[in-house]
Amino acid sequence: MIGFLQQLHPIVQALLAGLFTWALTALGASTVFMTKEIDKKILDTMLGFAAGVMIAASYWSLLAPAIEMSEGLGVPVWFPPMVGFLLGGIFLGGIDKILPHLHLGFPIEEAEGIKTSF
Repeated sequence: MIGFLQQLHPIVQALLAGLFTWALTALGASTVFMTKEIDKKILDTMLGFAAGVMIAASYWSLLAPAIEMSEGLGVPVWFPPMVGFLLGGIFLGGIDKILPHLHLGFPIEEAEGIKTSF
């Protein structure tokens, strides 16, 4: 199978890879049509898995390269990534306070953020 894919033009390879990921995304998204409600344990498991994937992605794609790049700056290697991490957390906390949103299972009257007409 890999040999077949290696013989294809790179644009065709990219098209096939894009179609493959689109199909898997559509398949995963289509699960919402199968049930009206999701069990809280299943939802918690899925959210925990997604959080773990995002933490791993943030480390391997952002923090590890930042630590490696900060080796020649004359500051501790952990300092620039820590500053970026803290600034990102502060930014997300600010966005959470500003943008209107509603937590799962809460009544519409308890929406947080700035008040809007929608």
